[in-house]
Amino acid sequence: MGILTFDRGIHPEYHKELTFGKRIEPAALPKTVIIPLLQHAGAPCEPLVKKGDAVVEGQKIGDVKAFISAPVHASISGKVKDIELAHHPVGVRTLSIIIEGDGSVKQWLVNEREGHALSESLNSLSPDAIREKVREAGIVGMGGAGFPSSVKLQPPKGVTIDTVILNGCECEPYLTADHRLMVEEPAKVVWG
Repeated sequence: MGILTFDRGIHPEYHKELTFGKRIEPAALPKTVIIPLLQHAGAPCEPLVKKGDAVVEGQKIGDVKAFISAPVHASISGKVKDIELAHHPVGVRTLSIIIEGDGSVKQWLVNEREGHALSESLNSLSPDAIREKVREAGIVGMGGAGFPSSVKLQPPKGVTIDTVILNGCECEPYLTADHRLMVEEPAKVVWG
């Protein structure tokens, strides 16, 4: 299994050699995507687009003002084919936006959306501004519930956050996607 690394702990073998030296390759764009308006713990989003609208990859297409929530974004560029109930991976049906891709690789840039330079320094941002950027990006935990990260970054009154720990450990030893991403794009990982 591995060697003892701390009291009652283990150090499993990495198995990262399976993708050592193999770079991440872009997947082919799907022709159609179904984007559930509930991809996180908390309140489901409401659509910000309507049938027939053109959307661009990264564009915010769903949001809600509830505290425990996170917006959703288009994963491809194309046209909104429909907004309807669709099967969700957890076994329920939820309102979803169906986008028919146009094959283009256009991206919704942060500076177009917010009017800020992409190189804006985190040191110049207030904690509330950082939380808002995390929320607007739709960042949620990947542990299963999809708990919104902006809520995790909201400490109780009188408590401050001085350290953020980014967990880059895969949940299974044979998974290597997180490892490859950190090897190939470390600056992007750190800057979010």
